[in-house]
Amino acid sequence: MDFGALDLSLAGVGLAATYLVGIATAVDAIMNARTPQGATAWVFALATIPLAAAPLYWILGRFRFTDYVDALRTFDSRIADGLERVADGPLEPFLLADDRAAVASGETHKREAGEMRAFSEMATLPFTRGNGLTLLVDGEDTFESLFAAIDEAEDYILTQFYIVRDDAIGTAYKDRLMAASARGVRVRFLYDAVGSLKLSRRFLRDLRQAGVHVCSFTGPRNWLRKLRLNFRNHRKVTVVDGRVGFIGGHNVGDEYLGNTRAFPHWRDTHLRVEGPVVQGLQLAFARDWFYGARETFDEEVLWEPVAAPADQTALVLASGPADKLETCGLLYTHAIESAEERVWIATPYFIPDGRVLGALQLAALRGVDVRVLMPRTSDSVLFTYAPYAYLPEVERAGVQVFLYEPGFMHQKVALVDRDFAAVGTANFDNRSFRLNFESTVVARDPSLCDEVAEMLDRDFARSTRISREDLADQSFAFRLAANATRLLAPVL
Repeated sequence: MDFGALDLSLAGVGLAATYLVGIATAVDAIMNARTPQGATAWVFALATIPLAAAPLYWILGRFRFTDYVDALRTFDSRIADGLERVADGPLEPFLLADDRAAVASGETHKREAGEMRAFSEMATLPFTRGNGLTLLVDGEDTFESLFAAIDEAEDYILTQFYIVRDDAIGTAYKDRLMAASARGVRVRFLYDAVGSLKLSRRFLRDLRQAGVHVCSFTGPRNWLRKLRLNFRNHRKVTVVDGRVGFIGGHNVGDEYLGNTRAFPHWRDTHLRVEGPVVQGLQLAFARDWFYGARETFDEEVLWEPVAAPADQTALVLASGPADKLETCGLLYTHAIESAEERVWIATPYFIPDGRVLGALQLAALRGVDVRVLMPRTSDSVLFTYAPYAYLPEVERAGVQVFLYEPGFMHQKVALVDRDFAAVGTANFDNRSFRLNFESTVVARDPSLCDEVAEMLDRDFARSTRISREDLADQSFAFRLAANATRLLAPVL
């Protein structure tokens, strides 16, 4: 037997099989990739280096989170009566007037009504009155308020974070959840398996032994879904007794207090909410919990909102890869396009897609004061160059780019005129717009807009404006890395 010929024959079969897998995967990319540009890139890679590209595609390339969609259908059907009671019953007094009726009565302009309606169509629940919104600036204020609410809980606590660490602040968080459970409060703790990869088994075991219901956001487990690392639950939400909620940029870790050598100063923003907007946070959590645990708790939570004295107008947008539309990107595009005086954006990662980038450029060309605030120091090497990646394009249109100097800035905040302020978990990048599960509170309230403006003014005062000349002064290697960041934008 000619073993050499046999080896060549087997090698040929293996090579043919590899390319067949590449072709089949390329067909899937054409049908399911997030954008035409992404599909083109994947098809090229799969056709040329299928052995390397095919595994990467199944981990990073697919867009639709179909099993989450299926879970939502099941969840909504199981609690359909409960959701109907929320929308048509207790929530009804807090809903804003019908758009057409408001225009006809002169209460609002047609354009304003259209803006409000577009936001509401994308959101978990529509705009409601009767909310109380309190800015929490940096970690000390955030954890003090969050821990106080947990300590005061009487009925239940729903809490989820992307990152939870087994460090000093993580232990304090765990101890409070365990103490709440010990006094009879029902506690549900949801975490992301990728973000909290380093969370110890002891941490989770302690919670379970204390009676806390613990769930990882992974859903049904099979070998393929375990590889699906690109879809992450990036939400940081806590709801206490259906009355108080928290949302924002803080995860649970010492760095969020500026208590680590790597990050001695950490700038972040959270939001404490009361009123019917809490129901939006609660509903988003309930859906995530059902996906992870296949468990509903409609009868165990409070769906009857209580008005807050501040009577502010707000909604919750819970966005993610299971959405029919890319709601997070649409939210910001719509907000930017509605601006008449200013658009101020604070984000740790600025990798906008084409439509958002175009909206920012057009706003600046209309004379709107458009500012983007990012950190000079990043927690990721890849994002060290991000502030410069889009600098020539945005500055040419009149967008001002600022780098926050004192340390790392992690807040996710946007301000449009005195009309809209957004605080949440979504960054200004492709991952938050298309891949991550995110939550954002959008407030239509001049007083909160003024508070956000004052907060951002202080941040701008501690920042440096950069220009195309600053990029030109950098080394060739730096400029090359900045341009390479643009190429990597779809997967960052």
